[in-house]
Amino acid sequence: MPIVAITREMGSLGKDVAQGLSEELGVPLVYHEVIDQLADRMRLRKSHVVRMLDGSAGLLERLTADKTSLSIFSADEIVNLALQGKGAVIRGWGATHLLREVPHAVCVRVCAPFELRSQRMMERLGSGDAVKVTEEIRNNDEAHTAIMRRNFALQWTDAEHYDLALNTQRVSVPECVDKVKRLVQSSEFAESGQSRQKLEDLALAWRVRAALRLSPRTRDVRISVSTERGRVALTGVVDGAEQRTAVSEVAAAVAGVRELDDRLRTGDEVRPRFN
Repeated sequence: MPIVAITREMGSLGKDVAQGLSEELGVPLVYHEVIDQLADRMRLRKSHVVRMLDGSAGLLERLTADKTSLSIFSADEIVNLALQGKGAVIRGWGATHLLREVPHAVCVRVCAPFELRSQRMMERLGSGDAVKVTEEIRNNDEAHTAIMRRNFALQWTDAEHYDLALNTQRVSVPECVDKVKRLVQSSEFAESGQSRQKLEDLALAWRVRAALRLSPRTRDVRISVSTERGRVALTGVVDGAEQRTAVSEVAAAVAGVRELDDRLRTGDEVRPRFN
């Protein structure tokens, strides 16, 4: 089951590389499909979700959208999509970082110099307004950088986060497709029972986080969730016994949870006592 995650950089031709890989590998290309699901779960317009992601949302839109929910629900959609079917090529959505710990997932950065990206976008949009196009690309890059720092605490442009980095100023789209395809088909990235289990564990953890965020009883809870073969460990601090019970009940009801390890503590248990 080939899984390829590719960065979303405006004007890099990553979109073309992703499309070519999808056709060569015979697996779905995932990008726009996620927007429909996110808009539905967050009860927002699709255009609102898109503007939140590319940094063009206005002040009112930013205030009315829950960024934490957006990051949790998008991660849940992406990781569980990777788990389904016969594989996928996923463009954007932080997939390169979400799936980094899955041994058979190939994480790729497709990039190009800023000036070349601007030139390409002007040609693609049929625009002669270099200032406007350049500003749009910068806003998109800045929004992506902010999202990656908030969600993953990393600088996403660093090469160490990828299995392969391709500069389309020097490497053509067909050559990029070929290089990624060879990596996908190499023994180093062959799917194994262990790597499949890693993906299943990751997907379950995000399903639990999303369920906790979606439930009115637990949406304000901030705890850690870890999983291993259907065993879910919950750690962190909750307000009290009632909230602790709610967290356990919501988590236990998620499909795939076989056992719950409740390591939660209430505020009273961690609050300093003075004699």
